[in-house]
Amino acid sequence: MKETSFIEQNKEKWKRFERAASSSVSDPEELSDLYMDITDDLSYAQTFYKRRTVRVYLNGLAQKVYSGVHKQKGETFKKFISVWKTSLPLEIYRSRKNLTFALICFLIYVTIGVISSQLIPDFSNIVLGDEYIRMTNENIQNGNPLGVYADEDQLQMFIRITTNNLKVSFLTFFVGFFFTIGTHILLFSNGVMLGAFQNFFYMKGLLITSFLGIWIHGAFEISCIVLAGGAGLTAGHGWLFPGSFTRMQSLQLSTKRGLKIMLSIVPFVVIAGFLESFVTANYQDLEDWTKWMLILFSFGIILFFYVFYPLYVARKHPELIDVEDTQIVPRKTDFVFDKIRNTGEIVSETFRFYSTQFFKLGKIIFAFILPLSAILIYIQDVNHYQEMRTEHWFDWSYQLQIMFGTGMRNSQDFVVLGCWTFILALFNAAVFWSVKTLNIAFSWRSYFQFLRKHFMMSWLGTLLIYGILFFIPWAAIIFGIIAIPFLILISPSLVLGEGTFKVRLKKGFLFSRKQFGNSFLLLILLSLFVALIAQPFAFVLSIYNEGTQQPIVSNDLLDMAADFVKRVAKIYTTDYLVISNIVRQLVYILFLFGILPLIIIASMFNYYSELEKTEAIGLKKQFEKFGKRNRYLETEVDFD
Repeated sequence: MKETSFIEQNKEKWKRFERAASSSVSDPEELSDLYMDITDDLSYAQTFYKRRTVRVYLNGLAQKVYSGVHKQKGETFKKFISVWKTSLPLEIYRSRKNLTFALICFLIYVTIGVISSQLIPDFSNIVLGDEYIRMTNENIQNGNPLGVYADEDQLQMFIRITTNNLKVSFLTFFVGFFFTIGTHILLFSNGVMLGAFQNFFYMKGLLITSFLGIWIHGAFEISCIVLAGGAGLTAGHGWLFPGSFTRMQSLQLSTKRGLKIMLSIVPFVVIAGFLESFVTANYQDLEDWTKWMLILFSFGIILFFYVFYPLYVARKHPELIDVEDTQIVPRKTDFVFDKIRNTGEIVSETFRFYSTQFFKLGKIIFAFILPLSAILIYIQDVNHYQEMRTEHWFDWSYQLQIMFGTGMRNSQDFVVLGCWTFILALFNAAVFWSVKTLNIAFSWRSYFQFLRKHFMMSWLGTLLIYGILFFIPWAAIIFGIIAIPFLILISPSLVLGEGTFKVRLKKGFLFSRKQFGNSFLLLILLSLFVALIAQPFAFVLSIYNEGTQQPIVSNDLLDMAADFVKRVAKIYTTDYLVISNIVRQLVYILFLFGILPLIIIASMFNYYSELEKTEAIGLKKQFEKFGKRNRYLETEVDFD
């Protein structure tokens, strides 16, 4: 039949279907009959009119119903308000014991700082540093005891202080996972420092002056440190005291609760940075009553949001206090790939897939890919031995340049860079292999068979993307983030797709272009997630001043670990910085190998989503099941 005759014969039926599908009062039986007719017409068009617009039109009609069935209800602004109005206060109420315990511990540590300063004359110098004490004494003599806050540009001060306070808060939370010991150490450190600081000004007869200056911003800043400590204790206690849950279930609950508390303090940390930079810096220009009002108002906000309002919500909704505990369900390991997903669903499925396949991928990474990577890193460390003997500005960037050879300082860098493209192709292939063997037990033979068949496609598919990442300067990484979405679906298309190389490559470019917005948003969301979990370990903020060999921002976990290794290695070798930098490289490469699967998995789900939009593979499978007996759904056969 000619296409024009086919259209003329069925167009009235298609119009009825469009009206029925868009109407909220359609007859379900009529819609079902029309749906069956549309699918029959679509199958006919896909057979005889493959390159004609009628096929696209019919596919769109069928997808309208299919997408509507599978589309989840989007989050609304009302839901966002509900989280801050009810959900978050309840989480704070559930964590009240840990938050109270963190406050009590902090006050004890502050008291220790005060008493130690009273008993040990040089204690303030030990805790605060000789340079700070000297500078403060000079400021006191000049009539400006808190002059340290007026020594730099206020905007730069705001950025530096806010960034540092955010890192300290999140670090206090994350180290709670180490049996809560890390959280106590940081609370102790900050508490003793605060006690020594206030006692120093008390001994100078300036307690009220310092109090009215420091606590303008300290009301929020110190409160946030205590709250972060409480969130860290909440997360750690879930692991230590699981109760009636398994440790993993308890950790899942406590981590979720702790993260919610941590996210709630972010606005207050920013406000504290603003007050310290723009208000405390001009404390001498303010009347005392104004300072008292700011301090009391700040403490009032904290008390309202973290004490009184959670109590009010808990008493108003007592039935919701323990609801969260009933939401723990066993982890699902089944996945439907032939499905259209929005960005939120892709992110959720990415993390779920990663969690179910973590140990499978881990075997390949640690037993195969990591040893190959270690060989290349060793070769590069020898090649750049002089650079390994110092600490660098933007350490994470410089160390990655050494490991991957992206600095292009000699011919060996080019060779090593080429070798890295093959190693990362192995990484890509491992993720795609886990898709193809989702419910099959781990097997080295299966993996290497997959490699033999698909390695070259995996390498070609990732070559352009890694080329952008390797060659673009870190300062211009934003341009790379914009360019990558145009290429990111090529790799899953070449490895997971069907047809000739030319067909798969063309489809990869086409899908990447169609899914640009979705891919770009996914990259931004995953980048924000990576930045969030990276900050306690520095990375972006691991910035050293080459003149003083000290971090510009206060020490983080990686700085502490590297500094410890450096002090120990100094006993045995003069090249102690080499050993310290190797520790940094190890952390960087493990972190990179930990987050890389997330991006690959997200691109895979994005590819399958676009494939379903274009070819409706899942829709066809639904057609085949339509009308058959179902274990859960009644059909006409059940009534015969």
